[in-house]
Amino acid sequence: MPTSKTIVITGGSGYLGTTLAQTLTDSGYRVVVVSRSSGSKRDPWEHRTWDGRSVGEWASALDGASAVVNLAGRSVDCIKTPEHCDEILRSRVESTLAIGSALKQVSSPPNVWLQMSTAHIYGDSQTVLCTESSPTGYGLAPFVGHAWENAFSTSMLPGMRGVILRTSFVMGRNAGPLPKLALVARMGLGGRIGSGKQGISWIHELDMMRLFVRGIEDETMHGVYMCTAPIPVSQVEFMKRLRRALKMPIGLPAYSWMVKIGARLFLRTDPELALYGRYCKSERLEHEGFQFKFPTVESALENIYAR
Repeated sequence: MPTSKTIVITGGSGYLGTTLAQTLTDSGYRVVVVSRSSGSKRDPWEHRTWDGRSVGEWASALDGASAVVNLAGRSVDCIKTPEHCDEILRSRVESTLAIGSALKQVSSPPNVWLQMSTAHIYGDSQTVLCTESSPTGYGLAPFVGHAWENAFSTSMLPGMRGVILRTSFVMGRNAGPLPKLALVARMGLGGRIGSGKQGISWIHELDMMRLFVRGIEDETMHGVYMCTAPIPVSQVEFMKRLRRALKMPIGLPAYSWMVKIGARLFLRTDPELALYGRYCKSERLEHEGFQFKFPTVESALENIYAR
């Protein structure tokens, strides 16, 4: 891969951004990470800072770049106060609109824009299997998802290839949601939560990185994609497989009222993240022949905890 090819990752200081930056750097790309933090001097990629809502000096990185990947957005792993809900929405919409404004100011904008979105846009049905063609749901997360994607659609330049990645639970050993679940499981508390029927749509971080790279390099890839492994599972089944991977035989259940209290008091997060879920898979990736390296929860967890 020619080292002259540049990928700009906005909102790239978190788990997915740094993992992607390392993946692309290892593949020979020049990477520019644009985020609120200044990064580390030891990182093998360039850092530029922004406020997440306005055009600044960072915009020059887009000039001549091959692609821009937008991951910007406040974490949803928090208690949903009105202030936090406002930040969750604004951080996604304002950053996306800022990128659109920046693209109009450079002479040679990227050919492709990869835009992060959320599988939560489908709501929290415990029975329906959702695909790219499914109707979306109702509530805060679907509202935010629509606003995020609409900001992307209105910000795209004419002729630019756009890829929306509706992503849910990305599994990695050292970051993301999995370490918290593993800690709970190691404490013997990794049993059924609430009904246990809520869906967990997930993807191994290596397959997620492969989809990012595919979106950058494959000119036939465009539009909305569900970025989840092909076999979603229930919460109770997921925790069973996680306990097996961790060699933990005990998994005590937690009733809904326990989760509602414990999530807020001890984990400082929204209990709905544990009590609700969705079953998702991608019809488009299946039709286009994408082969997951880790299509099952068992294979993904065995790989993660064998390292």
